[in-house]
Amino acid sequence: MACVEQTFSTMGVNPKDGKVATLFVSPAKAFLLHLICGLGLASAFWVAHNIFSTDLISSPAQTLCLILVFESPVVLLLYSLFRRDPVQCSYFKSLGRGLLGLPAGAVVIGVGAIVLGAPVGFQYFRLTLHWSLLMSVFTFVPAASVFGSSWSDWHRIFTHTKPTNNTDYMICFPAHGAIIGAWLGAWPMPLDWERPWQEWPICVSYGSIAGYLVGMAVSMGFILFHNHCRHHLKGE
Repeated sequence: MACVEQTFSTMGVNPKDGKVATLFVSPAKAFLLHLICGLGLASAFWVAHNIFSTDLISSPAQTLCLILVFESPVVLLLYSLFRRDPVQCSYFKSLGRGLLGLPAGAVVIGVGAIVLGAPVGFQYFRLTLHWSLLMSVFTFVPAASVFGSSWSDWHRIFTHTKPTNNTDYMICFPAHGAIIGAWLGAWPMPLDWERPWQEWPICVSYGSIAGYLVGMAVSMGFILFHNHCRHHLKGE
């Protein structure tokens, strides 16, 4: 496990007390993380289409479940490598925080979706549950794995949207992208087009996944810019 952590991250050490101060993530390593997360989604869709002959439109519950099976372990295992204060917080403790964040985030997101107009009923329970869990993987799980219960970091990322380093970018922009994508994806639902993809939560799922992917691309753009500024300041 130590070799894997070394592959993805480099620890910054405070020269005064020798403690780990920050955890620097290079653009190449951030790209690798986003690439693996993207491949997890692609693999889930490939398996759904080629092995189970299904998709989000024909069988949304089954497809969302498959996406969860592929994507949630990837996000948990990778983002736990970038936990804050790795000296005090072990890798497995970070995994545990992410696992706890998964259902907690799903409850918050599910309740929020219902308040905003998501359909309520026994026939929608499984659909809403799977979609809420997927949204939690995109939003709560990375933050829980990295920040734990640090309210100041959660507040800074999700309330003020003020990421300050590469790890913050990797969490902030994909999460906001998924939320914005889900919101945009909900727009066609009340329209009387009578298309099958307008049913809950099909278009919302497509929107959140698309927003998540766009958010990862935006994250890489900010990471590259941040890295360029960092090297420029060092050169001066």
